[in-house]
Amino acid sequence: MLLNDKLKPYRLLLASQSPRRRELMTGCGLPYELAEKFDCEETYPDDLPLIGVSEYLSTLKSEAYPVPLLENDILLTADTVVLAGGEFRMTAEGTTWHGGEILGKPRDRDDARRMLKILSGAHHLVTTGVTLRSAARMTHFTSLTYVWFRTLTDEEIAYYVDTFQPFDKAGAYGIQEWIGYAAIECIEGSFYNVMGLPVQKVYTELDKFLNP
Repeated sequence: MLLNDKLKPYRLLLASQSPRRRELMTGCGLPYELAEKFDCEETYPDDLPLIGVSEYLSTLKSEAYPVPLLENDILLTADTVVLAGGEFRMTAEGTTWHGGEILGKPRDRDDARRMLKILSGAHHLVTTGVTLRSAARMTHFTSLTYVWFRTLTDEEIAYYVDTFQPFDKAGAYGIQEWIGYAAIECIEGSFYNVMGLPVQKVYTELDKFLNP
């Protein structure tokens, strides 16, 4: 049975104001409703490994949702962060990211230009944490994508920021915009994860969530 048919008895609630996540959910053919807008203070422990921040925040958002879930409700929350200036390692304990910093949404034009200068001519890691929660249980996961940027000129950075105003995007860029065509040399992992939602993994995890 197709996942769309399995979801018919349920109400899938997308708790996100991101137009890109809505676009991706629609493109994947998943029927959903927008959850009520709510506030959540997006903070995390100082000692939390950077690679786990997006999953922690997606769970924090899920737990902050103020409306009690009905028996047939499934709430989907997500958070995307960009890790730059560090090193990606695989160890016996799992995947880690050493050093660097988290690039969230830029505060203003100058902050966006600062972030893009950090990304220029280097690689970074995009992580999206996703949490699925019903009235009875919860699961969460992280998707990782490596992205390589060619070196950008100051003029190119200024053009992108002033034209596309990427102030609502982690890392101050949208891969689906001009900068993705002109500046990104290659990626390793899900393209849609960089847009803000790893829809293939969401699809498969939703299927498992319905069949525990």
